[in-house]
Amino acid sequence: MEKRDIVIESLNHRQPPKIPYFIGFTQRVKTQMAEYYGDPEFYKKLGNYLYMVSWEKDGLWKEVEPDIWEDHFGVRWNKKIDKDIGTVCNYVISPENMDQFKLIDPEYVFDENKISESIKQNTDNLFCLVNFGFSLFERAWTMAGMENLLVAMVDNKKFVHKLFDMLVEFNLKMLEKFCRYPIDGIIIGDDWGQQKGLIMGPRLWHEFIEPRIRRMYSLVKKHKKYVFIHSCGKVDELFPFLIDAGLDVFNPFQPEVMDVFEIKKKFGNKLSFYGGISTQKLLPYGTVDETKDQVRRLLDEIGKNGGYIAAPAHSIPYGARTENIAAMIEVLQNQ
Repeated sequence: MEKRDIVIESLNHRQPPKIPYFIGFTQRVKTQMAEYYGDPEFYKKLGNYLYMVSWEKDGLWKEVEPDIWEDHFGVRWNKKIDKDIGTVCNYVISPENMDQFKLIDPEYVFDENKISESIKQNTDNLFCLVNFGFSLFERAWTMAGMENLLVAMVDNKKFVHKLFDMLVEFNLKMLEKFCRYPIDGIIIGDDWGQQKGLIMGPRLWHEFIEPRIRRMYSLVKKHKKYVFIHSCGKVDELFPFLIDAGLDVFNPFQPEVMDVFEIKKKFGNKLSFYGGISTQKLLPYGTVDETKDQVRRLLDEIGKNGGYIAAPAHSIPYGARTENIAAMIEVLQNQ
């Protein structure tokens, strides 16, 4: 079986011949591992089963000051410390300017030639994904401010509904564009959780977010693509609703905030999982033997009967031990 077929076998909850995996790195760690292996091309030899398609136009982000980058929504990000994502340092929308605010056109960000060429480069026939992050709640708080948005969800609901409606219409146009291409699925990113529960609580999630993600998931399912979500934190209380909405795969499946083994037993016949390898505890603080043992257990128990793509819960952050990363790679490659 080719790698794409192995992933599909697993997502259809059948036991694959090997557990598919994907290993992603933050930029500093990618450089670190290239030095460890003495091979700047090591990343191409990992044997990953997923292929992430490029689709955004070049030059959308502009450096307006040293280490301060402005995205295509007008939001500025301080990347002095966190070079991969950064921290928001301005707000662009509020109740006062909501009616005058014009969101960018999807044509401004979507590059037809880039996505076509990127798909052609998937010569190993890997499982092909579009990563569409910061889709709704995350996009809203980066534009309006986290505290401002959470307060408005209680005392200015009209503003939040208008903002979310504007964003979901943009998202639906983007998803429609992605689905025209021969991809297998779309990762719709939207962080709702913290270490101990939902940021906004279940009542507000059901009011503001659930109806809109149902529209997005329904569009992707209509085109017969797999729906993935990346949503950090303890959000497992939402799994029944996400499954009902059409979700196929949940990521990052963080063992620090949920019992991944119990979650697989409870939901594993209806939902697949992608992640599970601890980037907060195991990779930075564990030993090589602990890393190998934990990765093997995940492959054996979570991977049983399919429904699993093994991966670090997040792109491996700076601070993870090089020896542990290498141990994880060794186990995944030598199934």
